[in-house]
Amino acid sequence: MASYSSFEQLDCYQKCRVLRKWIVSFLDKQNIRDRDIRQNIIRAGRSTTRNIAEGFGRHHHKENIQYCRISRGSLHEILDDFNIVVDEGFSKEADVQEGKVLLYQALKSVNGYINYILTLTKK
Repeated sequence: MASYSSFEQLDCYQKCRVLRKWIVSFLDKQNIRDRDIRQNIIRAGRSTTRNIAEGFGRHHHKENIQYCRISRGSLHEILDDFNIVVDEGFSKEADVQEGKVLLYQALKSVNGYINYILTLTKK
């Protein structure tokens, strides 16, 4: 991509990576052992960074945008998982608040990267 030589340089990747790490730590600290929610939230967290990386590697703007949209969808899935964790009594709202802040930062960054790529397609 334009001025980036690696997906690891992308702010959106870095923010999603921070969120992914936070999720694992959160699940362990809260002692959430429900297998379904645990596996789903970890899978969605991994999807956020994996799709940014794969889209970057495609070297085609439209494909990159599509993979970033998948990453964005995974972020929304994580938000729903946070709500499930609270609704089903695995954790309190205050305990997931930091994760939500990280999630919204990642979401804003992914949206910004998508808009950046869109400007490149208009040139």
